[in-house]
Amino acid sequence: MSHPAHLANGQSVLLVQLSDSHLFAEEDGKLLGMNTCDSLQRVIERVLDEQPRIDLMLATGDLSQDGTLDSYQRFRQMTETVGDSARWFPGNHDEVPMMREACTGSDLLEPVVDLGNWRITLLDSSIPGAVPGYLAEDQLALLERALSEAPERHHLVCFHHHPVSIGCSWMEPIGVRNPNALFGVLDRFPQVRAVLWGHVHQEFDQLRNDVRLLASPSTCVQFAPGSEEFQVDTTAPGYRWLRLHDDGRLETGVSRVTGIHFEVDYSVKGY
Repeated sequence: MSHPAHLANGQSVLLVQLSDSHLFAEEDGKLLGMNTCDSLQRVIERVLDEQPRIDLMLATGDLSQDGTLDSYQRFRQMTETVGDSARWFPGNHDEVPMMREACTGSDLLEPVVDLGNWRITLLDSSIPGAVPGYLAEDQLALLERALSEAPERHHLVCFHHHPVSIGCSWMEPIGVRNPNALFGVLDRFPQVRAVLWGHVHQEFDQLRNDVRLLASPSTCVQFAPGSEEFQVDTTAPGYRWLRLHDDGRLETGVSRVTGIHFEVDYSVKGY
């Protein structure tokens, strides 16, 4: 368990989520026609303009599109100004060995963070070589241990894949494959306040048993909400901020950049 150097004095802490950046080894790499490095840089600039003091940045998977060391080193370099501390975890496009190498000498992959009156637990839902997600026994054990050891804290649980339907038919088969196992753990701990993920490239905000379920935009291409088949949305890239209050309240919102125009290239396969 790791403590960031800065623990906010006061009644709340601020988190920023950057998700699904899909960077390439090449700086001019494009996903579905969008330059992902350029769009991430614009999102970072908006974060720095809007958020005065960020206690923790969460990078919630698919940091890279091609799984190269260069792409992870670029992500680390680009985001080092965002917040006093940061944590990463992998998505279905990420290559964990390369991610680990890029994080050498840091605590970027530490899975449990105590911040203010909150505990943030970061899980790996990726399956090597596959698109859907799965929470293996070691991840469920990590979750149960993190919850059991801090009953007095409010808890935010994060991973990459969606554990509930988001209303997009084409994405139904590529979420968490064992959501019942996940909720079987979460439902036993009343201090869980929210679950946060990426993967879906769109906003999602619902309640389940008084637990907030949240998904967020990509820093690059967005997917159309409610779509039956794969469809790119015209909505701009963005990020989510989360204000975690000492009393367990959570405020959150999404902010998007302006001025990005691109031609969708549907010839790209393999999301």
